[in-house]
Amino acid sequence: MNETSKEKALQIANFLDAKKALDIKILELKDLTIITDYFVISSAENITQVKALTEYVLEQMEIRGIKPLSIEGFNYAHWVLLDYGDVIVHIFLEETRHYYDLERLWLDAPRIPFTSSIEDKNLAMYR
Repeated sequence: MNETSKEKALQIANFLDAKKALDIKILELKDLTIITDYFVISSAENITQVKALTEYVLEQMEIRGIKPLSIEGFNYAHWVLLDYGDVIVHIFLEETRHYYDLERLWLDAPRIPFTSSIEDKNLAMYR
C-alpha cells in the first residue's frame, strides 16, 4: 500500500515524537510551491539529539523501503534536512530553528494537526 504524502508526513512526525523531538510541526505546502507537499519541522536540545533523531527517521523510513533523495547538514547537525521528495524533514537545534523561523517564512501554509503522544501522556497524568 502506498502512503499519501500527508500520511508520510504524519508518520515521520510520529517517528520524531517517539524519540522526544521538540515542537513538531507539519506544514502543507502543496498549493504554495512546487518543491514539496509537506514540511515536517522539529527541534532538538543538542547536536547529539539532532543526529539521533535524523538516524532514527532514516532507519524507520528505510525499513519501509523509502530512502531520501538527499541529506544535508548531518555533519554540522545544527539543521539537518532530509528530502523525501513529497516530504522534506527539518531537524533543528533549538537556537537554529528560532533564528531561521521557517514557520514564519511559510506563514500562509496550512498547519496539519499533530499532537505529541508524549504531551498526551503528560496530560493524562494530571487528570
